[in-house]
Amino acid sequence: MVLTFLFTLVGCCLLAGYGVLIDFYRRAWTKIPEFDASGRIGQTRISVLIPTRNEEANIAQCIASLSQQSYPKSLYELIVIDDHSTDGTPAIVAGLQETVTNLIYTRPDDPSAAHNAHKKRAIQTGIEIASGELIVTTDADCLFDRRWLNTLAVCYEATGAKFIAAPVRMDGGANLTVLGTFQMLDFITLQGITGASVSKKFHSMCNGANLAYEKTAFDEVGGFQGIDAIPSGDDMLLMHKIFTRYPDQVFFLKSKAAIVSTRPETTLKRFMHQRVRWASKADRYDDKRIFRVLLLVYVVNLMFVVLAVAAWWNVGWLWVLVIGLVAKTAVEFLFVYPVARFFDQPALMRWFPLLQPVHIFYTVVIGWMGKFGSYEWKDRKITK
Repeated sequence: MVLTFLFTLVGCCLLAGYGVLIDFYRRAWTKIPEFDASGRIGQTRISVLIPTRNEEANIAQCIASLSQQSYPKSLYELIVIDDHSTDGTPAIVAGLQETVTNLIYTRPDDPSAAHNAHKKRAIQTGIEIASGELIVTTDADCLFDRRWLNTLAVCYEATGAKFIAAPVRMDGGANLTVLGTFQMLDFITLQGITGASVSKKFHSMCNGANLAYEKTAFDEVGGFQGIDAIPSGDDMLLMHKIFTRYPDQVFFLKSKAAIVSTRPETTLKRFMHQRVRWASKADRYDDKRIFRVLLLVYVVNLMFVVLAVAAWWNVGWLWVLVIGLVAKTAVEFLFVYPVARFFDQPALMRWFPLLQPVHIFYTVVIGWMGKFGSYEWKDRKITK
């Protein structure tokens, strides 16, 4: 009885704390003003870096989207850094250089030189030849609003930002699968947390598919030095380095014109490897604020798994599980729905309650694998 009481008490306290956290994110997100760059044209020289490996299916469409930006072509360059692709990516980029005059192609040195930090090495290679004042990073499987670069430039000039985290939307298209729906809902949640946490300076969070940072700020913090041996973290770990030096000049750009679109993974295996890669840097954050948040989130989700197991032996725990699950789903729904509306994806929310148990189990498994497992990415096996 005593153990039951203590477990229930601790569980209620954890769930209450989690509810406060999610409600904080909800209030913070809704208070972020939407940035409007209409009627203004930026003047900043921009270098768009596209680290690429084995993207023959995507790279041409990505570059075509970038070449149609409304931003003056004299003010931006596209730098594709090919991370030793083994497919037709290099040939495709070479062919596009004949018509896309501001397209530059380069490759890093020997891929074994930087251990597992392949993407950081590629970005570093791009920065070394970049002529832009503002570095913008994205991925080769992304598409862009025509106003994207101009919105980033105007925001940079209006705020004096050293680092800008901008929104990313996952778009599964017309033939959306259950796996795609799950990924998109999870991604919407992460984007809401990103906007809320950055706007309130609660903790550092961003996505490398849509970042902008001042080249001089990158150099001032030593670039990736100190984090260059970590396989992942070219986005959030760098963001925290810049935030530490310039805490008042790191922003989240809430603007539909600044949204970058990507696609969900098509197989469960690729999805799992992607998320393990993201989770693998969780214990490497110098930003202890986000580590505490991640720990709370993990423990709360683990608690639900424990309750589900306990319910097999004692039906009383089933009622606790159901009540807790309803409460968790309700508080999260209130937060995620306005984020989904911003991304023009509110219809996905009808699946949110149904996928909640799956997301709990997924969070526990991915958190564990991110700490102790390895993963494959771009035909490479990465070990921590």
